[in-house]
Formats: sequence, structure tokens, C-alpha cells
Amino acid sequence: MQIQELLGRYQLGERDFAHIDLSGANLIGVDLREINFTGANLTEANLSWALLSRCNLTGARLVKADLHSANMNGANLTGAILTGAKLTKADLRMAQLTEAQMNWTVLSNADLSNANLQGAKLDQSNLDKAKLNHTELSQAELMEASLQRASLIHANLTGANLREANLERANLRGIKLQGGNLIEANLSGVCLRDANLSNADLHRAVVTGADLSEAKLCGADLSRAHMMGAYLVKASLRGAYLLRANLEDVYMLQADLSEANLRGACLRRADLSGAYLSNTNLSEADLTGAYLLGSNLIGTNLTNTKLTSSCIYNWHLENVDVSQVDCRYVFTKFDYTSKQPCNRYPEGRDLHPGELAGEYQRDDTIIVVSFLQPPVWDALIFAIYALEVECGNLKIEIQSYEQTQEKYLLHLVANRLVNGKILSDRCLQLYYKMQERFVNNRKSIYHLLDIQPPLSSSAQTAAAKRLSSSGEQDVKTRLYQEILHQIDFILKFQAPEQLVDSLERLINYLRRQGFSTEEIQQQVITQGLVVRAKKSKSFRQHLLRWEKKQGAATAASPVAEAIHRAINLLAQRPEEFL
Repeated sequence: MQIQELLGRYQLGERDFAHIDLSGANLIGVDLREINFTGANLTEANLSWALLSRCNLTGARLVKADLHSANMNGANLTGAILTGAKLTKADLRMAQLTEAQMNWTVLSNADLSNANLQGAKLDQSNLDKAKLNHTELSQAELMEASLQRASLIHANLTGANLREANLERANLRGIKLQGGNLIEANLSGVCLRDANLSNADLHRAVVTGADLSEAKLCGADLSRAHMMGAYLVKASLRGAYLLRANLEDVYMLQADLSEANLRGACLRRADLSGAYLSNTNLSEADLTGAYLLGSNLIGTNLTNTKLTSSCIYNWHLENVDVSQVDCRYVFTKFDYTSKQPCNRYPEGRDLHPGELAGEYQRDDTIIVVSFLQPPVWDALIFAIYALEVECGNLKIEIQSYEQTQEKYLLHLVANRLVNGKILSDRCLQLYYKMQERFVNNRKSIYHLLDIQPPLSSSAQTAAAKRLSSSGEQDVKTRLYQEILHQIDFILKFQAPEQLVDSLERLINYLRRQGFSTEEIQQQVITQGLVVRAKKSKSFRQHLLRWEKKQGAATAASPVAEAIHRAINLLAQRPEEFL
């Protein structure tokens, strides 16, 4: 068909030109809006500056076609073949490009905002400075593509293949790239704030100077990645692989590195202040000159880790063995005025082997148990024994007992490094169990031990008075307050999957003592969870994951019902938790 015939029929209102052959045609600047070119052959056609908005190009062949500055807003190019086509500065907003063949296509400065390129083939394509904001690119192929300075704000690239792609200085803020392939990709200087790269493969990727603040990198593979000077403030790297990654001068303030593997990683001068490193592997890692101000190291592996000249001011260690670190000296203070570490330890000499471990060994073997009322020692001794049995080879001794203005503090010493907070919590749980059992079986226990309590003693008289109507009520009030204290502690620190079991035991105990637990279930637990969820985004997400995974039996429990009420409150007022 001749071009003039096409244009004439179009002017008369005809729109259906499916499967037409216009290969090599000169259609510069033509107005063909809403035309139907389904299956048309437009190979090497010149459609630059053409108006093709809302046109149908499903399955059309546009190999090496020139669409420079063409307006294709809302066009349907599903399954179209655009291999080698020129689409520089083209308007493809809201266009449908699902499964389109676009390898070697030039899309520099093109606008593909809100377009659908799901499963599209864009290998070695040029998308420099292109706009792909809110664009659907899940499962798309972008291997070796160039996206320098491109804007992909909140784009969906879930499962996309960007292997060896060049994204230098691109804006990827808030993108979804779960499970994506970024092996050896160039991400230097990119903005990935609040992006989701969970389980993505960034093996040997270049991420120097990139901003990944608050990004989600859970389970991501960053082994041997080059991340010098990158920003990972409040980033979540839980379970991530960073084996032998180069993390020199990175900023990882308050980052979550729980269960991450950083074996052999280079963290020289890295800032890990306030970071959370629970069960993190830092063996053979180089933290020379690193900042660990207020960092939390819980069960962290520091075997052969280099710590010389690092600043450890106010760091927190639990169940951590520092006896095998490679360290000549550390700084124990930080001057916030000069922003420099200070107070070299030891002064004027180097550390002796095992000396640093000696400084922190004592703190890591102490278990502090807090009571609101004096403990029943008989029950407490059995609770400590039960704790030893639970923990295998653990041996616990009572170091000291003191009464403060509001609490009664019991200091226990373990024979090896332990997590003091977890064992303190568990000791209290066992204590209340043993207290109940001991009170109910006191006579039998005394009989087995061949002990005959002197009934006329002053102690027995005092006990009888305490169990009088007024005294018994006072004891029950203190017991109720103690249980509320423990519930508050559990709500603040335990994970959702632990909450149910811990709280159910306490509530069942209160019921057996004759207390009503309805107020605790409906108000204390629900409000406590809402307050914690408001403060912690990660806990809120953990709570929602727990709800999805829980079983029917758990769902029917009173505590679970309280948790569901808290989740419903979060859903009803989401604006309060942003």
C-alpha cells in the first residue's frame, strides 16, 4: 500500500490497517493516533516525530525503525519486535510493551513512566537518562543494558536480569528488585534508598558511593562486591552474604546485619555505630579503624577479626568471644566535638594476647535478674537448677543480691559466655513456675528432705499473718504487679512467635490464682503491641509475617486474639505508623 493511500483512508476515518507492509516507509511527523497496526511490518520505517498515541502495534515488526521523538503515549506494543529500533526521546508513557523484543534498542531520554515492560527483552539496550518511574519491568531482560542516570523511582524489577548492566548514577529509589540478577552490574553512585533487593544477586557488583539507606537486602548475595563509601544507614542486611566484599569507609549506622556472613570482608574505617550484629559472621574480616559506637554484637563470630585502632565506645557484647581477635589497640571513647576517637587502650603499648578478652569476659558471664518483691529462695534455687539443665554444660553461681529503691537485683555468674538478657528472662519464667509448684507441694518437698518446720517459730507466725485475709490480698496484689511487669518486658523485647507461648503461660498462671485476665488480653497486650509497632517498623513487619504463618490452634488462643486486635488497629490507622 502506498503511503498517500494510507493517509487518505486514515483521513476518511479508517483505522484498521492490521498486517500492512510499510517496511522502509517515510512517515516522519504523521498523525496516526489510535491506528491499528497489529502485526504490521514497519521494518526500518521512519516514524520520527509521529503521533502514535493509543495506537495498536501488537506483534508489529519495527526492527531498526526510527521512532525518534515519536508520541506513543498509551500505545499497545505487546509482543512487538523493536530490535535495534531508535526511540530516543520517545513518549511511551503508560505504553504496553509486555514481552516486547527490544534488544539493542536506543531509548535514551525516552519517557516510559508507568509503562508495562513485563518480560520485555532489553539486552544491551540504551536507556541512558530514560524515565522509567513506576514502570513495570518484572522478569525483564536487561543484561548489559545501559541505564546511566536513568530514573526508575518505584519501578518494579522483581526477578529482572540486569547482569553486567550499567546503572551508574541512576535513581532507583524505592524500587522492587527482589530476586533480581545484578551480577557484576555497575551501581556506582546510584540512589537505592528504601529499595527492596531481598535475595537479589549482586555478586561482584560495583556499588561504590551508592546510597542504600533503609534499603532491604535480606538474603542478598553481595559477595566480593565493591561497596566503598556506600551509605547503608538503617539498611536491613539480615542473612545477607558479603563474603570478601569491599566495604571500606561505608556508613552502616543502625544497620541490621543479623545472621549476615561477612567472612573475610574489608570494613576498614567502616562506620557501624548502632548496628545490630546478632549471630553475624565477621571471622577474618578487617575492621581496622572501624567505628563500633553503641554497636550490638550478640553471638557474633570474631575469630581472627582485625580490630586494631577501631573505636569500641559503648559497644555491647553478648555471648561474644574476643579472645581470638587480631588487635594491637582500640579507642574506648569518642570526641563528638572533633569527631575523632580518643582514649587509646592500652596507652603507650600494645595489647597482650587475650588481654582484650579479659576486659569483656566478666560482663559476658553475668546474668542480672530483677524482682519487684523479695524472691522465694527455695523456688529460686530450683529455677536456677532448671536453667542449668536446659542449657547443657552451663553452671551458675549466685554472686550477689541487693535491694535498690524499687527492685531486688540478683547477680548470677555463668561459667561461660552467655546472652545475659535472654537467660535473665528465662530464669524469671522458670522462677514463677517453680514458685507455684513449690507452694503447692511444700509439705511433700519438706517430707522428702526430712525437714520438719517448727510451727511455733517466729517465721511461721509471720507467714501465718501474711496469709491472713488482708495479708493474702497484699501478696496477691504484688504478685499481679510482678506478672504485669513481666508481660510488659515480653511485649517490649520478644518476637511474635515467642510472645504467644510466654504470655499464655503467665495468663494461665494468673487464672489459676483466681485473677481475671480479660483486661490484660484486651488492653495491656493489644496496646503494648501497638506502641511497639509504632516505634519499630521491623517489628510491625515481623508481626504481619507471624499472622500469615500462624496455625489454627495459635489463632484461637486468647493471646493471639489480642495480637489480631493490635494488627487490626495498625490496619485502621496506617497513617500513624508511616
